[in-house]
Amino acid sequence: MAEPEAKVRLFVEAALAPGAEVALEREQAHYLGNVMRLGEGARIRIFNGREGEWIAEVAGSGRKVGLRVIGESAPQRLPPDLELLFAPVKKARTDFIVEKATELGAARIRPVFTRYTNAERIRPDRLRRIAIEAAEQCGETHVPDVAEPERLDRVLAAWDEGRKLMFCDETRVARPAAEMLADEAPGAWAVLIGPEGGFAPEEAERLRGLPFVRPVTLGPRVLRADTAAVAALTLWQSTLGDWR
Repeated sequence: MAEPEAKVRLFVEAALAPGAEVALEREQAHYLGNVMRLGEGARIRIFNGREGEWIAEVAGSGRKVGLRVIGESAPQRLPPDLELLFAPVKKARTDFIVEKATELGAARIRPVFTRYTNAERIRPDRLRRIAIEAAEQCGETHVPDVAEPERLDRVLAAWDEGRKLMFCDETRVARPAAEMLADEAPGAWAVLIGPEGGFAPEEAERLRGLPFVRPVTLGPRVLRADTAAVAALTLWQSTLGDWR
C-alpha cells in the first residue's frame, strides 16, 4: 500500500540532511500534534530557504516532539532578482502585501516611508513570519528577505543603478506597465508602490528624473496600494520573471 502524501509543510531554521534531527518551536509542535493530529512516524515536508525541500517524519511526542529528516523531495528554487518596495498602509493590508509578494515570487521586500505614508510602526520580524507562512502554503522553498523600513529618499540616494525600478505612478501619465516591460530585459529589478495618499509631487518628480526609473501606469482605474502591488508583480513576473 502506498504511503500517504506528506501534505503539511513547515519552515525550519536547521540545516537539512538525511538523518538530521530537527527541533521544533513550541507553536510548531502544537500545530503538528494538536491541530493536525500527527503522531510519531507521520511524514511532513520541511524547508529552510537554503537547501530545498525535504521529507521528515515526526519523532517523539508531547513536549519532546521533533523531526527526523528522511530525504530531499525538491531542490532549492531561487526567485528572479526582484524587490518589492512599498509604503506601509494599514496593518491588515500591509500583511496582505507581504503575503502576496511571497506567493508571487518576490526575492526581497522593502518597506519605505514616503511623505504621505500613514501607518503604524513596522516590525520586520512579524512581517517575516507572515512571509514564512505564505511560503509554507504556496510550496515555495525561498522566503523573501524583509528589510528594515527606510525613508524613500535615502533608499534612492543609495540605489544601485544597475537595478531598474518600475515606479507605479498613480497619476496615470506614464506608459502602460505591460508596454514598458515588453521593451525591457530580465535582470535586477524592483517595483515601487506608493501610499494610500499617493506620492508627494517632489517625490514623483525626483523619481521621473532618475535614469534607472521606469514610470508606468497600471491602467485606467485608481488601485489601492495592496491591489497595485499584486497587479505590478503579476505583470513583471508574466513578462520578465519566472512565469514565462
